[in-house]
This record gives sequence, structure tokens and C-alpha cells, in this order.
Amino acid sequence: MVVFEKTKGLTDNELHYCPGCTHGIIHRLVAEVLEELGVTGKTVGIASVGCSVFSYNYFNCDMIQAPHGRAPAVATGAKRANPDNVVFTYQGDGDLAAIGTAETVHSAARGENITLIFVNNAIYGMTGGQMAPTTLPKQVTQTSPYGRDVTVVGYPVKVCEMLSQIDGATYLERVAVNNVKNIKKAKQAIKKAFQYQIEGKGFTLIEVLSTCPTNWGLNPKDALKWLDENMETYYPLGVYKDKYKEEK
Repeated sequence: MVVFEKTKGLTDNELHYCPGCTHGIIHRLVAEVLEELGVTGKTVGIASVGCSVFSYNYFNCDMIQAPHGRAPAVATGAKRANPDNVVFTYQGDGDLAAIGTAETVHSAARGENITLIFVNNAIYGMTGGQMAPTTLPKQVTQTSPYGRDVTVVGYPVKVCEMLSQIDGATYLERVAVNNVKNIKKAKQAIKKAFQYQIEGKGFTLIEVLSTCPTNWGLNPKDALKWLDENMETYYPLGVYKDKYKEEK
């Protein structure tokens, strides 16, 4: 009797992420969903620039490497060229919410039938822990050593809230992967987003609150606690838009 086995949606390559980073959990959830839906063989993933830049080594499907921030644009081309394929991007906050803001917003505005997996850890991870568009007020980073001062640099970008005002967006949900209950909910949300795409319902985005123990200066256990006590307060979990549910 098999109790648990690694999904065939992932390759056998060893992940390069730091100890305690939850990118690996999110990878597994995406891969499990693609396998369960039976679409791994016709899926195209778009790898972004950032800590997840090597995601093309881990997902067991066709992958394309996009320039920094341009993953939604590349995904648009891949989907329009082969509408029967399932196309998703895998992006961090520095990629999606900074240099890629325009691509994200306009892909949603056009109602592109693609799925964006948005990993929000409130900091630039790969480049050393600088302040990101999602860094919390007063949060200490390498470039905000006294904490983020919103009177100087402005407030964090709340992606789900922002995109919920765009008519072309179909399904937006913010989830987290800091405990078993939230991980289960995250998988359900990811699966629903891909199911909507398969049904041709349009633009979907799942924002996943994630940890970055290395750049937060915390051990993995304390990082999970910090996410729970700080990030979930500023970025509340839940469905921000479900166009088809609202229409019923």
C-alpha cells in the first residue's frame, strides 16, 4: 500500500532552494494538480527571473524561460499559438509585482486564458534581500534597514485587490502554505484556477504567501510564525474575485 509518493509532475532534480523556503511546497502543489487533471503532457510553464528561475528543471512539462517580468506576455503568446495547451507562469513578487506589473495588469485586462502562480514572500530573495513592492510597512530589509517608510517609498502593492477591479480577471485567490490547513486550501485554489483555464473561462491568478527564512533572518520555524502573524494580517487570505461564482 502506497501512503505517499512524489508526483510525476515533478522531475527527479534536487531543488536548489534555501532550507525552510516554501517554493518546494508550491512546486509540488502545482505539479500534483496538473497530474490529477491529466494535463501534464499538454502543459507549458513559463519560468520567471528570481529564486524560481530554475523552475524549468523541476516541472515535468514543457517550459519556457521568460525575460524578467515578461512571463505573462510570453504565456499569452504560448496560449494563443496553441489554445488547447494549459499555460501557466510561476513568478515571485519582484518579477510579477515590480518589473512585470504592466504585463500582469494588461494580461488580466485582456482576459487572457492563462494561469499565474504568484509567490509573495515580501522581499527580493535571489538578489540579497532588498525591499520589494510587497515588503510590509516597517519591515526591515537590506535596502530598508530602519524598516519600510511608507511616507518615502509608498505602500505595498496588494495584487489580488488591485486585479479584482479589472473586468477581464476571472478568478483571484490569496492562499498561504505555512500550515497543513492552508496548504490544502492552496491546492484547492490552484486546481480551481487550472480547471477554469481548461474550461476556457479566462484569466486566473493564485497569490501564495511564502516564506524567505534566509533574507528575513529567521529560522524556518520562526519564518512560518512570522508569515502567520504579519503577512496574513496585511495580506488577508481568501477569494478576491470569482466571476463565474458571482454570476450564478
